[in-house]
Amino acid sequence: MLAFSRLRIGAFAALAALFFTAAPAMAQQASPPGGATPRSTAPASPGSPVSRLPTPVDAGQGALYLSAVYAASDTQPLRGGVIWRVFSERADADGSHKLIVESKEAAPALALPEGDYIVHAAFGLSGATKRISLRGQGLSERLVLNAGALRITGMLGETQIEPAKLTIAIYVPEPGNSEAKLVLSNAKPAEMISLPEGAYHIVSTMLDTIGVGSTGAAASQGVAPQTNSVVTADLRVSAGKLTDASLRHRAATMTLKLVNQRGGEALANTSFSVLTPGGDVIRELIGAFPSLVLAEGEYVAIARHDGKTYQSIFKVQSTLDRDVEVVAE
Repeated sequence: MLAFSRLRIGAFAALAALFFTAAPAMAQQASPPGGATPRSTAPASPGSPVSRLPTPVDAGQGALYLSAVYAASDTQPLRGGVIWRVFSERADADGSHKLIVESKEAAPALALPEGDYIVHAAFGLSGATKRISLRGQGLSERLVLNAGALRITGMLGETQIEPAKLTIAIYVPEPGNSEAKLVLSNAKPAEMISLPEGAYHIVSTMLDTIGVGSTGAAASQGVAPQTNSVVTADLRVSAGKLTDASLRHRAATMTLKLVNQRGGEALANTSFSVLTPGGDVIRELIGAFPSLVLAEGEYVAIARHDGKTYQSIFKVQSTLDRDVEVVAE
C-alpha cells in the first residue's frame, strides 16, 4: 500500500546537505553528455552576483559565478550538496573533455582563462549541463536541474519500520517493463533523495533479523537476508517538489519449534524448511527455535530431526508475531 504527498522543495533548501552526494554512477559522467544546451554569451546584468567578483582578475581571465535551482520557477538557489565540474569545450582526440576545475561550493566563484567551457552540476542523482563562453566579462550562470526529491518510509501496521530493516530499489520504468533501468539499488529509507523529474517504480523489501539458525550466504556474511515481504509502487517526482511516500508492508515474525507435544520444549539440532503451498522454498533454517519474517499468507513448515521428517501448515497475519509449533508425531 502506498501513501504520498508533495511539498514545495523551496521550503527545504536549508536541508539540501541531507541529499545524497553524487553517486558512483555520477562519477562516470566526467565526460559530459553531448546533449548540452546552447552556449550563453550574455554578460552579467547589473546587480547580479557577478558584481561581487573577486578582484583583481588577471588579464586574459574572466570570472564565473555559478548557482543551481531545482526548477525554473525557483528563486532560491541550492545551499549545499552540489558538485560543480567545468570542462574544456574542446574535446581531446579520444572524444573526452578535459576537467578544468571541480568545486563543492553551493555557489562557487571561479576565475578562468577566457574561452569556451562545459559546466556540469551534479546534485544527488540529478544533473544539468550547459555550454558557456567566457570573454573577460563577469558571467553569472544559473543551472536548472529539473529535479525533485523523494522520501520513502516503510510501515508495518501503524509502526514505522527501522531503516536498517528495509532495502529500497528505484527503477525507471518502460512500457511492459516496470524495472527496465535500475537507478538506485539501496536507497536509504526516511532520507530525501534527489531525482530528475519523471516517473519511477519503487520496490521495498523487508530484511530479516539474523538469529541462531539462519543459514545461507547472507547469514554467513552477517547480512540480514531478504524476506518475501515486498511492496511496490509507481509514482512521479515533480521538479521543485518533495514526494513523500509511505509503503505499507503486511508481514510478521514467525518462530519455528519442533516439539514432542503442544507447548512442549523445542528440540535442538533441528533443520527447518519453509515452503509456499505450491512447494516453493522460502527459507531454510537450523536451530531449536529460529525466527524469520514472512509476508501475510499460508505456508508449510517442514522439520527434520534424528532422520525423521515432520510438517505443519500455518498462516501468517500481518503484525501478529507468534510461535509455529511442529509436533513430532
